[in-house]
Amino acid sequence: MSTHQQQFRKFAFYNAWFNERLYAQVAALPAAERSRDLGAFFGSLSGTLNHILLADRIWLARFADSPLRFESLAGAALIREFEGLDQVLYADFAQLAAARRETDAVIRAWVEELTPEVLAAPLRYRTSRGEWREHPAWEAAAHLFNHQTHHRGQVTTLLDQLGVDPGVTDFMVAAGLYEQQGA
Repeated sequence: MSTHQQQFRKFAFYNAWFNERLYAQVAALPAAERSRDLGAFFGSLSGTLNHILLADRIWLARFADSPLRFESLAGAALIREFEGLDQVLYADFAQLAAARRETDAVIRAWVEELTPEVLAAPLRYRTSRGEWREHPAWEAAAHLFNHQTHHRGQVTTLLDQLGVDPGVTDFMVAAGLYEQQGA
């Protein structure tokens, strides 16, 4: 297995591991705190978590619509059209959390299909502004995970502002758990 394949499998594990922990912390807050505008890019905790899910589903749709074929994306909840990057997919937090778990499972299955040939292949897609872009698939996959990490960092800051300790957030901790599971 290539280094990129190992990296993306660990990123997918980390993503699901961290999301599960983060969503549990956010769920423990009153609904008013989850939806309160705290000044983040997407306002609230719920707004930011909705944005992360929206972006993941947009990127997965770009992969699904490419000449590259992914069985894991067939039938998955993907987004090809959206109102804006601040679109709220799920106002109900329980529905948002369920959709997050579903998408994380899709991502974990999808990374299993990222062979060296697929990762080296060009991915061509339209941006949210309608502009065409093309780069190696591995760069788009790396962006998907980097984008999640960026906005989850905002979520942990918002939690800290609300007096909630987000706990351990390190990739290396999750990577160690991944290895322990023999994944």
